[in-house]
Amino acid sequence: MGKPTGFMEYERKVGKSDKPKDRIKHFNEFHQTLSKDERKCQAARCMECGIPFCQSGIMLGGMTSGCPLNNLIPEWNDLIYTGNWKEALNRLLKTNNFPEFTARVCPAPCEASCTCGLNGDPVSIKENEYAIIEYGFEHGLMEANPPKVRTGKKIAIIGSGPAGLAAADQLNRRGHIVTVFERSDRIGGLMMYGIPNMKLEKHIIDRKVAIMREEGVTFITGADVGSNYKASKIVKEFDRVILACGASNPRDIKVTGREAKGIYFAVDYLTSATKDLLQQGTTFLDKLESFTISAKDKKVLVIGGGDTGNDCVGTAVRQGAVSVLQLEMMPKLPDQRAENNPWPEWPKVCKTDYGQEEAAFVYGQDPRAYQTTVKEFIAGEDGNVCKVKLVRLESKFNEETKRFSLEEVLGSEYEVEVDLVFIAAGFLGTQSYVADAFGVELDGRTNVKTEQGKYQTNVDNIFVSGDMHRGQSLVVWAIREGREAARAVDAHLMGYSSLA
Repeated sequence: MGKPTGFMEYERKVGKSDKPKDRIKHFNEFHQTLSKDERKCQAARCMECGIPFCQSGIMLGGMTSGCPLNNLIPEWNDLIYTGNWKEALNRLLKTNNFPEFTARVCPAPCEASCTCGLNGDPVSIKENEYAIIEYGFEHGLMEANPPKVRTGKKIAIIGSGPAGLAAADQLNRRGHIVTVFERSDRIGGLMMYGIPNMKLEKHIIDRKVAIMREEGVTFITGADVGSNYKASKIVKEFDRVILACGASNPRDIKVTGREAKGIYFAVDYLTSATKDLLQQGTTFLDKLESFTISAKDKKVLVIGGGDTGNDCVGTAVRQGAVSVLQLEMMPKLPDQRAENNPWPEWPKVCKTDYGQEEAAFVYGQDPRAYQTTVKEFIAGEDGNVCKVKLVRLESKFNEETKRFSLEEVLGSEYEVEVDLVFIAAGFLGTQSYVADAFGVELDGRTNVKTEQGKYQTNVDNIFVSGDMHRGQSLVVWAIREGREAARAVDAHLMGYSSLA
C-alpha cells in the first residue's frame, strides 16, 4: 500500500467538464483530465482494504455491486501512486480487454461499492482507469501482439459489440482463427451507433479494432446473418459459433395514435445522428450540413428516463430543439441513499446526467417529468404527431398480487404540443430471425436459453454471450460474458482452456 494515510489526506477530485454553453456546440467528448501529479494523489486515496468490494462484481438487491470484470483495482491504484504506469497497464489488461470503452461509458459500480464511499467520497476509480489506458496508447504500449502459434480451429462470432469483441480478442490470443460478422457498416455494435460521440468518440473504437486486425482477427461488415448472409454457411465453414447480437428489440409504446409520423425509437435516432456525423466527417455543429432526423426548431418528447433517454436529450439540444420534455414513469429518486439501500449496494439516488444539465441550461429547467406516461399520440392533418396526451401515475398496492404497481391518477390527463418523439423504453431481447436461423431456443424473456452459468446453446457447437444471453445490461457485463464464452468455446475445442 503506497500511502496508508492517503484516504485521510486527500479529497476526491475528478476532471472538470466543459460548461454546457461550450459543449453543446459540438459532439465531442468534453471531460478534462487531471495532471499526473493529481492522479497520483487520487490513486493514493485507495485504502487497499482487506475486502475490496470494488472488484467483487456481485449482485445485491438485484443490482450490480463492484466490477463484474473483477478488475484488480487496488493493485493498479498502488502502481499509479508509485509511478509504475506500465505495470499498472499490464494489471488492468489482465481482466479488461477494453478499458478505453469502460472508462468512458461504464456507470462505475466499482466506485459505488468503494470502501472510502462508506463514510465519504469513493476513489476516482473510473478516471484512474481512463488515465492508465490512455497512457498506454500515448506511450506506444498498445501495440499489436499476434499469437505465435495457430491452432487451425476456426471460430465465427456474430455481432461486434463488447461481448463479441471480447470473445474475439480472447480466442485470437489463444491462437484460434477468428472471424467477426457485423450486420452494420462499421464495427462496434451499440458502442458505435447506440452511444453518442459525447460519451465515446468513434475513433476510440476504430483504433482498438485496428490493433485486433493486426493481431489476426478478421472483420466482415454488412453481413446480416439470418437475412442477407446464411447461417448454414457459417455453421458449415466454422468449428464453433458464438452469437453476440445483443438485446436488439426496442420496447414499444402501444397506445392510440402510435402510427403517427415523427415517432422514432431512440436507438434509430442515435444511430442516424452518429451516421450523419461520420458521413460528413465532422462533429462540429457549425460545419454540419444537416441531420437525417433533426430536432432543429422542434418540440421534442423523450419517453424514458435512463441513459439512452438522456443521450436523446443531449443530441436534441445540440441539434437545436425548441424544447425538450423527458418522461420518467417512476418517482424521483432521493438525493441521498435511503436507509433501505445501504452500502455497498448500488445507490438508488437521483442522477442528473450531461443531457439533462444541458437542457436545464438551454431551457431554464430540468427536462424531466416524473411519474408520467403517454396515454395517446395525436396527429395533425399531415399525419405527423402534433400533440401527446399525458397522464400522471401513482404507486398502489395490489392486494391480489401483493405487489405495488403504477396506476393512472384519475383526472390527471393533460396535453402537450410535440413535433418529434423518441421512445427510449429499453430493449426486450433477441431478434427472433437470428435465433431461428441457428435453431437456438429462447427462454421466457426471449434471451437465448442455456444452462445456468453456461454459454452453450441447445445446438451443437453454438454458444451465446452478452445481452443476447443475459438481457439488456452494462458494457462490463457484456465484456465478462464475452470472456467467459470464449473460455467455454476454447475448452470445448481443446479439452481444456488456459484463458482467464
